[in-house]
Amino acid sequence: MKTVLSIQSHVAYGHVGNAAAVFPLQRMGIEVMPVHTVQFSNHTGYGSWTGQVFDAGHIRDVLNGMRDRGALQKVDALLTGYLGSPAMADVILEVRDALPRGAIWTCDPVMGDVGRGFFVHADIPAFFKDRAMAHAHIMTPNQFELEYLSGHTVKTLDDAKAACRALHDAGVAVVLVTSLIHADTNPGTIEMIASEKNGTVHRVATPMLPLDPAPNGAGDATAALFTGHMLKGADVQEALQRTADGIFAIFEATQASGGRELALVAAQDRLA
Repeated sequence: MKTVLSIQSHVAYGHVGNAAAVFPLQRMGIEVMPVHTVQFSNHTGYGSWTGQVFDAGHIRDVLNGMRDRGALQKVDALLTGYLGSPAMADVILEVRDALPRGAIWTCDPVMGDVGRGFFVHADIPAFFKDRAMAHAHIMTPNQFELEYLSGHTVKTLDDAKAACRALHDAGVAVVLVTSLIHADTNPGTIEMIASEKNGTVHRVATPMLPLDPAPNGAGDATAALFTGHMLKGADVQEALQRTADGIFAIFEATQASGGRELALVAAQDRLA
């Protein structure tokens, strides 16, 4: 059985961060060790929330305790998402170095989005661009994050491919662009592409369902699904196909629920 160490935010109500990533991985038959960087009542998209952000010392202490139990040596993949502070970035690199040599790092470079711009601490984008890309095996940026990391404006599919190549040149083996709309995207659809360092690019499109407001946590679930399928032996193309199917199933179930939170439990059979 494969094991994922997932270091992300957590909410009690709804599904973002670890609350969006842990269950899909477990439903796929993967052991997950979640470490929460924050614990909030709900995601911040509601405008108000309660809870606490855990400082880097707290996270380091939890990880050290796991190391003492030998748990870190069982890890096949590290999955990281939103980082609340630059100090957390240092903790991520420390634990990355403490994992077995064959463990992969899926880094979701959560920084911002089209229309919103950056919404993280001012030092976080530089960490992803200057430090994380040299160590991550898989990165899962959205279109806005891809443009920042690569320094390329993405208006066409070729632009997106060139941007992915820039990340490959920096050290990333696989780039999964989790939401992409370009000049040739068919109306009413949204695309994902998965780019491999050897130059192969896989592309998939799904209908864009009219979800308003758009549910938070979709990127977190997408990164988890893709990581899970790769760990279970899928090649990049198959992992992309299965991830697209899974996230679309979640969106369908969310639309049917009439709510704004990802309907992970309702879609669970499609995830497995």
